[in-house]
Amino acid sequence: MMKTQFMAWANMQTWLEPTQAYYLMVMALIIVTALLLHLTLHQGVLRLMKQHVGEPGTNWRQALYRNKLLSRMALTAQGMILEVQATIWLDEGSNTLLLISLLSQLWVLLYGLLSGFALLDTIEAVMQNNGFGKKAPVRGLFQSLKLAASVLAVILALSMISGKSPLLLLSGLGAMTAILLLVFKDPILGFVAGIQLSANKMLMLGDWLEMPKYGADGEVIEMNLTTVKVRNWDNTITSIPAYALISDSFKNWRGMSESGGRRIKRSIFIDASSVRFLQQADIERLEKSLLLKPYFLQKLPEIEAYNQSLDLSCALNGRRLTNLGTLRAYLTAFLKQHPDIHPRMTQMVRQLSPGATGIPLEIYAFCSDTSWLHYEAVQADIFDHVFAVITEFDLRVYQQPSGYDLRQLQAASLTIPSSVAAVDAPSKATRSVDATAD
Repeated sequence: MMKTQFMAWANMQTWLEPTQAYYLMVMALIIVTALLLHLTLHQGVLRLMKQHVGEPGTNWRQALYRNKLLSRMALTAQGMILEVQATIWLDEGSNTLLLISLLSQLWVLLYGLLSGFALLDTIEAVMQNNGFGKKAPVRGLFQSLKLAASVLAVILALSMISGKSPLLLLSGLGAMTAILLLVFKDPILGFVAGIQLSANKMLMLGDWLEMPKYGADGEVIEMNLTTVKVRNWDNTITSIPAYALISDSFKNWRGMSESGGRRIKRSIFIDASSVRFLQQADIERLEKSLLLKPYFLQKLPEIEAYNQSLDLSCALNGRRLTNLGTLRAYLTAFLKQHPDIHPRMTQMVRQLSPGATGIPLEIYAFCSDTSWLHYEAVQADIFDHVFAVITEFDLRVYQQPSGYDLRQLQAASLTIPSSVAAVDAPSKATRSVDATAD
């Protein structure tokens, strides 16, 4: 009706026919409307929002602008309005309407898909800021949704272009299942691995992951559909296939961090020849130690009661305190009063099987601070103290001879006392005369 009225009004002597004039006016109207809408949305509304992005407490606005969600939604709306205008102004079934409708539908499908991607990226960014996204591998899940949406969008686009039902195209994909499984093998395996890792809470962002097979030893910084990225402690990046975390073994140190204690497990090697019984003078000297006083108060009466009916003239009879056992008691008391040792976790000073390098004396305890720097400092302080006090128990730390030791031994062998040389001189002269006589 509107077209008929316009053509009657335009029935004048002109070089254009009324139908052509009408179509030119409609196309001009559609183009002008699209341009005005584009300028209003992109130069007005979106620019106004950009000015408020930096305000405090607007993390979600920053995520919206950074991921271009509103910009893509505006482009999607423009495509919809274009199709609506074409439907209003153009005749139903005309080639121009069909062409504009097809292009606008493809436009809406494309930017609708991109808007969905931007929405998922925005949700992920907000979740990361709130902390929830760091505990759950949402990126892998969102990438799986993006992949599925992309496949569906391609099918719908082909359906629009060919004019056939998308169900017919989907049925044709059944014959290509084997090829699709081969092409999308890594995404499928990664998707399944991501579900298992998330459901079983095997790995989260920020966990300390150790996987020697792939040279990974550091913090998990990214978990996506196909790979897990680890920032090693030397600041290198290792990428591990997501499905490898299911098929292979790895070590997650999250339990250590959550427990509040980090294990100290280190040994010193005692020279076995320095182990002996304590003499009375040694006991009197060591009793002055505040940490050893309770130990002696308990042990000495117990040993004295046991040895009452025994002949102690032989060292093999009865019970006696040893310098190594007393050292173990001292270190046990030292750990119990140490302010950086976790009081509710295992504390132990134990003797391991002796070997060619001496007797291993191991300290097994847990530092109450799991941070790396503090843990290493506490461990070093403890063993600094152990090496310093071990001589108080007349014990020696086993150490293989170094180059310095060998040079000192050689210098000692070359330095012969003069008295020894004088005594040895006649014997050499005698051997010389005897050799001449022979």
